[in-house]
Amino acid sequence: MAAADAMGARGFWLRTRAMLIKEFIQLKRDRLSFGMIIMIPLMQLVLFGYAINTTPRDLPTAVLLQETSDVGRSILAALQNTKYFKITHRARDEAEFDRLLASGTVLFAIEVPANFERALRRGDRPAVLVAADATDPVAAGSALSALGTIVTTALRNDHAIPDTAAPPFEVRTHARYNPAGATALNIVPGLVGTILTMTMLIFTALSVTREIERGTMEALLAMPITPVEIMLGKIVPYVIVGFVQAGLIISVGALLFGVPIFGSLALLALLSTLFITTNLSIGYTFSTIAQNQLQAMQMSMMFFLPNILLSGFMFPFAGMPAWAQWIGEALPLTHFIRIVRAIMLKGSTFGDLRYDAVALTALMLIAMAIAVTRFRRTLD
Repeated sequence: MAAADAMGARGFWLRTRAMLIKEFIQLKRDRLSFGMIIMIPLMQLVLFGYAINTTPRDLPTAVLLQETSDVGRSILAALQNTKYFKITHRARDEAEFDRLLASGTVLFAIEVPANFERALRRGDRPAVLVAADATDPVAAGSALSALGTIVTTALRNDHAIPDTAAPPFEVRTHARYNPAGATALNIVPGLVGTILTMTMLIFTALSVTREIERGTMEALLAMPITPVEIMLGKIVPYVIVGFVQAGLIISVGALLFGVPIFGSLALLALLSTLFITTNLSIGYTFSTIAQNQLQAMQMSMMFFLPNILLSGFMFPFAGMPAWAQWIGEALPLTHFIRIVRAIMLKGSTFGDLRYDAVALTALMLIAMAIAVTRFRRTLD
């Protein structure tokens, strides 16, 4: 009896060992999956470790100087010395001041009014207006909280104003588009793009590999149909699915979380369709590169994670280093988050969103071209 038990236990471990060896051999042969297992964690650790910054610096700022004076110049120098603000635009008038904020070109706009220096010398305690794009409360909050004391201290050190006990001027802050700093107003519009990215990528990333694994690709190849027709036939149904998803998320966000929609619904629908098509094209490209559904899923997740972390959804985009922002500009979610927040919270028009619309169009055309080229190679 004991001998039989010993033989059974030995057989169990031998069979288990054989399965282990078999799996390692199969993993070794699947070089793409093996490479992703090793490289993806290392690449993402280095990339996100350096790129993500919860205390953003060098935030793009516009200034409107209603007078040219030493005090005005000292204020600008003090702002830049804080490292929170980077003056990128000089507004000519209040209309341009408002347009730069509405288009998302800058996160802050600072106005020094006329006769500011004269009022300052008389002790009238004049006000500097600071308007902030509060659609991203994290980026706006940290800079606004330090603005008054840091600027005042810097001006005193510069001897531009007298060293008095009371602050010599007032900093009036105006958090536009989300004055209460409600998290839902920031998160819900971003979730529209995030959920669409995840679902659209997975839907189409599995499309071609599923046909191959099920053996139905041969039937498709036997038909008088071109690669472009196959791609459109697979993408268009999911465009409708994505459109329904987007409408559902936006409706629930408005009803449950009170997220406003100040802009044009037609414009939001049009640019949402463009974003959905872009993600479907990228997912289809993955499906033509992957050899099986597991690889297609891995590629989708590899692309999805940078979209989440480098798009401005979770962390302030303007606070990332320049090289990380360049990577973010190549991701569809970066542009769509700007679009959906601008339309819903700011009421922005197409003129304000031209850059992001063109960027999405370019990414879609590039992905479609690669997908068609790769699919032709698969046919050969």
